Amino acid sequence: MAFKSKRERFIKLSSIFTAVVLIIILVASPGLRKRIYIIFSRSCIGQKQAVFSNKLKDRVVDYSEMAKLSGIKTCRNESEIMENVKKGELVQAGSGIAYVTDRLTYSYPYLTRDAKLLLDEIGRRFREKTGETGLKGSKFIVTSMTRTTEKVKGLKKNNSNASANSPHLYGNAFDISYVRFRSRKFFITPCDKRYFKEALAEIIVELRKENKCWATYEKVQSCFHVVAR
Repeated sequence: MAFKSKRERFIKLSSIFTAVVLIIILVASPGLRKRIYIIFSRSCIGQKQAVFSNKLKDRVVDYSEMAKLSGIKTCRNESEIMENVKKGELVQAGSGIAYVTDRLTYSYPYLTRDAKLLLDEIGRRFREKTGETGLKGSKFIVTSMTRTTEKVKGLKKNNSNASANSPHLYGNAFDISYVRFRSRKFFITPCDKRYFKEALAEIIVELRKENKCWATYEKVQSCFHVVAR
């Protein structure tokens, strides 16, 4: 009986919520009605976006030495990471205007200044691009930043592709998920995700052409691996 009571309360609250939304839509301006429709829509927003992800083919072996020269010295542990922060060689890289940093397990939320500027630029362009659509205010998720040799050893136990010579060790690399995003839209559809993914890839391709980064489309890890030049 208690279960039935909870179920009835849920149905009643859902009905009230739906009614409130419908009233708001009826009395709202056309612009507000459109925004409300987008937020609660279960449909694709219908943005046309060309495929760019397959253009990101840089190989670590081709740029690792250059990335090493422009980054920090390899850190063994968190204590050495913090020493670099104190010296100003690494800066904190938390959430930005168009991105959020994931809960990091095998890396630390710090980057070189150039890498942080690159990440912020990707965020700025992503905000600008999605701002022209009904997906305004959406954010991408950064899943990995600077690693220590200690963290790499732990990562190798779960990911055989983890490299002992990864640019993540030099503070100028970060990974961006292309399957997880945050949006004001309650129901992010598969085609919304495709739009986000390829819009993000287009931005990274542009920055690569501007010689600001190297980037790789990581299919196994479901991320774009980006390294500041």
